[in-house]
Amino acid sequence: MRGLVPDLAVVAAAVALVAAAVVIGGAIEREEGTLRVHWPPYYAELEPHLGPGTPAALLVAAAVLGYGPALAARLPWRRLLGAAWGASMAWIWSLALVDGWHRGVANQLTSAYEYLQEVGRFQNVGAALRTFTDHILLHSPGNWVPHVAGHPPAAVLTFVGLDRVGLGGGPWASAWVITVGSSAAAAVLVALRALTGEQQARRAAPFLILAPTAVWVGVSADGYFTAVASWALALLALSARSASPRTGPTGEKGHSAPRAPRTAALCAGLLFGLTCYLSYGLTLCALLGLAVLALSRTLRPLPWVLAGVAVVAASFTLAGFNWWEGYQLLTERYYEGAARVRPYSYWVWANLACAVTATGPAVVAGARRALATGAATGRRAAARLQLQLRERGRGRGRELGRERERHTDGTVSPPSPHPLGSREKLALLVLAALLTVAVADLSGMSKAETERIWLPFLTWLLPAAALLPRRSARYWLAAQAAVALLVNHILLTGW
Repeated sequence: MRGLVPDLAVVAAAVALVAAAVVIGGAIEREEGTLRVHWPPYYAELEPHLGPGTPAALLVAAAVLGYGPALAARLPWRRLLGAAWGASMAWIWSLALVDGWHRGVANQLTSAYEYLQEVGRFQNVGAALRTFTDHILLHSPGNWVPHVAGHPPAAVLTFVGLDRVGLGGGPWASAWVITVGSSAAAAVLVALRALTGEQQARRAAPFLILAPTAVWVGVSADGYFTAVASWALALLALSARSASPRTGPTGEKGHSAPRAPRTAALCAGLLFGLTCYLSYGLTLCALLGLAVLALSRTLRPLPWVLAGVAVVAASFTLAGFNWWEGYQLLTERYYEGAARVRPYSYWVWANLACAVTATGPAVVAGARRALATGAATGRRAAARLQLQLRERGRGRGRELGRERERHTDGTVSPPSPHPLGSREKLALLVLAALLTVAVADLSGMSKAETERIWLPFLTWLLPAAALLPRRSARYWLAAQAAVALLVNHILLTGW
């Protein structure tokens, strides 16, 4: 099978990376104790175990393996979205319950580090927001617990809101995270259909469901953050498809475009704004947003998106929270704690071992194909540019100018004899996600725990598996499920 050997080679390299991170990280932690995790590079302990979720996880994996690809190919689109959300939720719940109800679900968000510890301090939300930055540093009076201090206030306010409507406590918080977090699968499908066409979206669907990332979505608040960011990008993709000068009024391949693209763009902006006030690091989702606009070849949604972001930013600012001040104080606190001793020289590459574990071997192989496709697309674009320059040098620029295509809405664009195909668009979207991960890694603000912290970025790597050959899809899907099951049964993760 063409490309199988390179695919297996890159997966073998990823396995070697993980093994090196485990062996070298274990030696560093035993000798120096500077990594501050029990089983490097993961925030976990080595504790093989079974649980009530084990048979359920095996059944969900078997069902998706047996019926997932066929159903993804033939279900009506709206039913596919619902099925993807439901199946993803079942997969996440079953994996979480491998650790048992109390340890895996009910108590997961009630530890001394978590948001629920501070819900009682928000009886007066306005006062809490006005003084929020006063309690970020470790030496400040009444300093927040780590996760509240490490995030803007929208994160803790979510759980304050749940408490106010009678859904307080660990079980409800975990149920919220899993229910909302699992919707990211549907959000990514919506974006893929808008950007790359329905065929690529349908091929990616089983991999979005049976993903190893589910281990950390259930249960960490980052799973909830992932869904918010994913829906922001999905709405942006919908609005961009409608506004794209190369997309007709019915959208690509006859699919109906949004009837209110400006509303979709505004809602995307509101969710982008919320994303930035859930986690400082998720401002990097702007790179994925720019990729969506570039693939759609339009900037028309941008003013509405920025308006939505501005509404959220203005609301928090008027309420008394200064985002930039909070970020600066977080950086100071970050290096007051474990980050001060965690060596960048280890985590800058060990973080990537966490990333390949969370995304799985199919994504590693798919990312290789995305890089190859992106490189080939770049070479073709460079060759076309060189040819155009030569033609202009021969005085043919005027003739080419008359061949420009005029669209029904009055816009004009230069001819594109070789427009990007669906695979090329998917590859470029995956490359944008890889770039986002690289920037996050090099920043040094994510030393350890990236298997959960990077979930909003890693989720956009999962569609890379759609680039793999159709005939081998079930084998790769089985490998994805195997990684998730092994991790969840061998390691007792902190999330």
